[in-house]
Amino acid sequence: MSIHKTRGFLYKLARLLGDFQAVSSGDPRKVARRVARRAAGRATGKALRKIFK
Repeated sequence: MSIHKTRGFLYKLARLLGDFQAVSSGDPRKVARRVARRAAGRATGKALRKIFK
């Protein structure tokens, strides 16, 4: 397994663990904030992809 694949796997795992932590906290505000930030990050990524394509 290459370093690139290992790093990608670790980032995905960290993201999943963050989601799990937000849900397990029981605080709906934390979950909502996390969902909103993920959506904003995806939108920003798409916009930047269009600009620099």
